[in-house]
Amino acid sequence: MARSKARIHARHKSRQASAGSPFPLQARRKPAKKAGMSTKAGTVIIGASQAGLSCAAELRRRKYDGPVTLIGAEPHLPYQRPPLSKAYLSGEMPVERLWLKPEAFYPASDITCLTNASITAIDRDSREAVLADGQRIGFEHCVIATGGEARIPPIPGANLPGVQLLRNLGEADHLSAALNDAKSLAVIGAGYIGLEVAASARKRGLKVTVLEAAERPMARTASPILGGWFGAIHRGYGVDLRVSTPVASILEKNGRAGGVVLGDGEEIAADSVLLAAGLALNTGLAEAAGLDCENGILVDTACRTSDRFIYACGDVARFHSALYGRSIRLESVQNAIEQGKAVAAAITGEDVRYDPVPWFWSDQYELKLQIAGLIDGADSIVRRGDPEMGNFAVFHLKEGRIIACEAINSAPEYMAAQKLIRSGKPVDADALRNLDVAMRDLLA
Repeated sequence: MARSKARIHARHKSRQASAGSPFPLQARRKPAKKAGMSTKAGTVIIGASQAGLSCAAELRRRKYDGPVTLIGAEPHLPYQRPPLSKAYLSGEMPVERLWLKPEAFYPASDITCLTNASITAIDRDSREAVLADGQRIGFEHCVIATGGEARIPPIPGANLPGVQLLRNLGEADHLSAALNDAKSLAVIGAGYIGLEVAASARKRGLKVTVLEAAERPMARTASPILGGWFGAIHRGYGVDLRVSTPVASILEKNGRAGGVVLGDGEEIAADSVLLAAGLALNTGLAEAAGLDCENGILVDTACRTSDRFIYACGDVARFHSALYGRSIRLESVQNAIEQGKAVAAAITGEDVRYDPVPWFWSDQYELKLQIAGLIDGADSIVRRGDPEMGNFAVFHLKEGRIIACEAINSAPEYMAAQKLIRSGKPVDADALRNLDVAMRDLLA
């Protein structure tokens, strides 16, 4: 798909209706067919993300026949983000395979997809989304699926030319081009993105240094067992991975980033520097509109914000998990897909109680990490399998019930754990660690 074509994707009639306008908005439509499922204004989805597209597609699958407008600030159709730090960066996946749907899907599904279009405000009184050029799009329901951007930590030199970020396709292309001309890379942050880029860069033959301020890799999401194990794996592949090592500043060389300066004054030269310091949420629109926010946009079990006509889904939404008994926000593809569908279900009148078993995944080298559930709150840990063999699982239990599982190349353990977390069924710890007991037997 040529990127030059990826600007406005709307049905042919919409283009005709809006001749002379850069945006085919408010296109002429057929009268509503079913009461309660169609409105004059329809649904505006802010964020052409995985969550946004999931919501749009699910609305159509549910025969919603109001206008659906999907709006994204990037110049691309909705695409997969997980491969950006893995197969796409290592050159194993062409850009064509990133698109979530082919270009023809949008007009065929009667979804107006606007790219290179930014929403600057949500007018709750008039129920309109305001575009950067002043145009307004009326809505009955608005969905915020704006996700976030790569967080830039307050490190001197973080804005120097040559400092790389990785959250979107454009940043991935810049990083890839920089690595083509580089022999060494310094990565600040040993979370998923930092480690995945480190693995991709090693495949490309670069000398890689990873610097993590916390005491272990993936400290925010993974257990000490898993974080330590992955640290050893990366060192085995030749990565100079240092933990408890804060970076004091970015080293300047000829007006560009040329490495990093550590807290103890040590200088590490690098041809390229990547900031992999987490996500900065795009909650500005919601906050300016007066919606309740607290480290995310607060939504109820039906994914509604504090305005009943406005929903939020994906990385940016925070909701109460009855399963875990606390407020959570999930940065994962699966949550983006399922929560987007949940919003569509709520808009079309279904009684929604969104309460998923969280799951995450990461590919590093030849290893597939799959995590089901959340590890916080566990009172015991059971390991199944041998880490030396490269396939094992770490189960986190609370009062005899599994609340999370970290699985390395262990799909059966991961799949069974998802079901056991959902069911809340007690498990026998000895049986769980016994490889002679099949996981399916624990489900019975």
